[in-house]
Amino acid sequence: MTQRRFIQCDVFTAVPTKGNGLAVVLDADGLSDRAMQDFAAWTNLAETSFLLPPEDSAADYRLRIFTPDRELPFAGHPTLGSCAAWLHAEGVPIQEGLVRQECGVGLVEIDLTGATPAFAAPPTAVKALPEGRQSALVRALQLLPDRVVRSAWLNNGPDWNVLELESADDVLAVEPAGLRAAGLHDVGLIGPQSKGSETDYEVRLLAPPTAMSEDPITGSLNAAIAQWMAAEGRLPGPVTVRQGTRLGREGRVTITPSTKEAGRILIGGETQILIEGTLEL
Repeated sequence: MTQRRFIQCDVFTAVPTKGNGLAVVLDADGLSDRAMQDFAAWTNLAETSFLLPPEDSAADYRLRIFTPDRELPFAGHPTLGSCAAWLHAEGVPIQEGLVRQECGVGLVEIDLTGATPAFAAPPTAVKALPEGRQSALVRALQLLPDRVVRSAWLNNGPDWNVLELESADDVLAVEPAGLRAAGLHDVGLIGPQSKGSETDYEVRLLAPPTAMSEDPITGSLNAAIAQWMAAEGRLPGPVTVRQGTRLGREGRVTITPSTKEAGRILIGGETQILIEGTLEL
């Protein structure tokens, strides 16, 4: 057993305990895959991340991300939360104002020069939903078919089945109970807020790969949706997403297309450090 630095933080919120919790083991060198998976299962959070020395000389650190039952190649709130934890623990980037994270999808850049840290959305495959998937989702969620504006299958590491609905109210009204029974999972919903709202869109992730019925705030889903919108010419400028509302959370995700680099989209949000100490692992 080795004493290791540990942080538990709350990601994508300005209000502590109202975001998405993340456990971060800052000194994970020497831990086996089994030990990481067992600890992630023990924390029982949506994700637990482990920081390791980089293998790529361009990276500031290497990150492995685990749910309670599997490893993920990439996830959004672990990316921002782990970066915040690394900086809090006096990590110094190779390049000022930019952190390069090595993970399962390659190098992910986190820009530190804006109002909040923001990661560059990784490339996203955008395809039509498999045949019959949209109708199955509509049935399982008991939606009126004419409330679905568009749909897509997205992949930026994880797979997402996404429906865009007519309004944020439509998104908030959906009950996810029928998805698991129908064998459906990783279902993203997005709908525009009404004029004058504090945010531009409402997003939900239903039936995530964990045992939860809904994920509080999901950076990787928002990154995939942003790439989808940009690919269709529907992302002319910055937007703010609200997520976690039905769970009593106050998640806020900023989506900002770069004005300097075509195709670059930054996904940002605040991280609050809640617990800091050491663990024996």
